[in-house]
Amino acid sequence: MLVGWLVLRPNTKAAQVVKVQRTDLAQTVVATGRVNAAERVDVGSEVTATVQRVAVREGDRVAKGALLVHLSDTEARATLAQAEAALVEAHARQSQLQTVGAPVANAALAQAQANHTAAQAEHRRALELVAQGFYSQQKADDTRRALDVATGALASARSQAQAQQPMGAEVMLAAARATQAAAAVEAARARLARLTLTSPLDAVVLTRQTEPGNLAQPGKVLLTLASTDGLRIDAGVDEKHLALMRPGLAARAVADAYPTQPFDASLSWVSPALDAARGTVDVRLAVAQPPAFLRPDMTVSVEMTVGRQAQALVVDAGAVRGMDTPNPWALQLVDGKATRTALTLGLRGTGAVEVKTGLAEGDLVIPATEKVADGDRVKPTQAAAVPMSGMGMR
Repeated sequence: MLVGWLVLRPNTKAAQVVKVQRTDLAQTVVATGRVNAAERVDVGSEVTATVQRVAVREGDRVAKGALLVHLSDTEARATLAQAEAALVEAHARQSQLQTVGAPVANAALAQAQANHTAAQAEHRRALELVAQGFYSQQKADDTRRALDVATGALASARSQAQAQQPMGAEVMLAAARATQAAAAVEAARARLARLTLTSPLDAVVLTRQTEPGNLAQPGKVLLTLASTDGLRIDAGVDEKHLALMRPGLAARAVADAYPTQPFDASLSWVSPALDAARGTVDVRLAVAQPPAFLRPDMTVSVEMTVGRQAQALVVDAGAVRGMDTPNPWALQLVDGKATRTALTLGLRGTGAVEVKTGLAEGDLVIPATEKVADGDRVKPTQAAAVPMSGMGMR
């Protein structure tokens, strides 16, 4: 724009002016944040054991179920072998009761019943003969004792036979021992499994904090993993923009490490609480298609579009006074005179503000940097264009 030398009348001030114009306007809010994984997992051991092998390093991508760390398992394997042997023995005992114990007990019971029947018959004959005078009382006493012995043997045989039946004590005890042995095997297998640490999800290894030969203990982190299924951006937005934050807002993000490769994001969550110390509200942005270079903990800048207006009436933000007050205004150049004009504002873009009422297209406005007061006569020296590029509001 052409600028010439001016001869000013007395009490006339030279001042730069800006023109009110129409243009497409977008209001954005800029925040700085960090990339985080949808899930972050610290991998540790449930038992105390020596680290035998670490299968991954920082930056490695691992699938769900992939081996991460193998701990020393010699003792655990020996315990499992011992438990499995005890289970085999318990099953053998059950089989023995079914194939040998029960038949033998039944045979012993039949023999005891036969002996008891014979003893009863012998004792009756002895009593008859004693009564007839053929035997002395001693003979009757002897057969009585033999009958008592046979009765006791029959009771014992019955108990043994009952114990060998399907619901008998011996069978139930053998079944209980088999159940205990099976539980011991499962416990030994579980202890052995805890010595092989695998990935609980598809992930990338962030940190490796152990080496072979180290001692793993409960509560000690060995590896840190971050899910590769989804990445998000956690950022803090100045609380003055809280009313503008709503889920679904489109955003453009740029990683500090890759400033020439922006990517899309969208606002997915706004914290219900404010950080009083920082004067910010935490927000979370989803990254639907994260670029290959994106990594957890990267620093990123995000620009969220909170409003857009085609061919809005705009003025340079530097010409608006009291912008953050209920009554913003501007010094408008009217017939060569600075005139205070009340404004109603709309969207706030990059260095520009939408004017709802108070000004018209083509009006000239004096920036706040000029030393001009309401009522001063002004000679415009330059009409500056409204800047329309750069990052948005912080």
